[in-house]
Amino acid sequence: MERRAIRRLIGAGAGLVALVGLVVAAATVWTSREASGHVYDVDDSPAAPVVIVLGTQVRDGKPGEYLTGRLDVALQLLQDGRAGSALVSGDGAGRSGDEIAAMTKYLVERGIDPDRIVGDPYGLDTYDTCTRAAHTYGVTKALIVTQAFHVPRAVALCRGVGIDADGVAAECDCSTITMARNTVRESLARPKAILDLLSGRDPVVVSEPVDALGKSLVEG
Repeated sequence: MERRAIRRLIGAGAGLVALVGLVVAAATVWTSREASGHVYDVDDSPAAPVVIVLGTQVRDGKPGEYLTGRLDVALQLLQDGRAGSALVSGDGAGRSGDEIAAMTKYLVERGIDPDRIVGDPYGLDTYDTCTRAAHTYGVTKALIVTQAFHVPRAVALCRGVGIDADGVAAECDCSTITMARNTVRESLARPKAILDLLSGRDPVVVSEPVDALGKSLVEG
């Protein structure tokens, strides 16, 4: 009897693993399809009125490896004139620190006019960033910058909420273990992206529309 119960338990576990694998695979196919033709390296990037920089971990008030890579791409796009303004979006009260303050300081210290930078401290995840960019900041066309494994989901989410978005892949001076861990995490995040778009949920923080990017959007 015990052996039969164990076999059933093993069978149920295997079935669950297979189901999760199928869902992740389907979400990966969807993400790749939605982002197809809209992902670029920085040297090949098209132009857009706004570059959206997704926040992530900071250390002692300074951008970590992932965030530094994203900011360096945004910096090049702004300096080359392929983006008019930057929307730096992340968690202004994150566990590792104020992502918005760190991103803004990094860009300003490298010569970007503070008037060209708008901070959204409530971009608590990628979906919230894209939704708030569209509905709070009025963005209709943008470049979105993050690491290559994350770019397709970011593009798919922004396009899903109505932004004509192209993704630009950033480098990261990260360990192989860190990259592998985040790649796996990204795979598991893709089904949630589909659920977010299908549900049309509000971002965690809903704000009234503001005109902070108005000049760039008009010029763009």
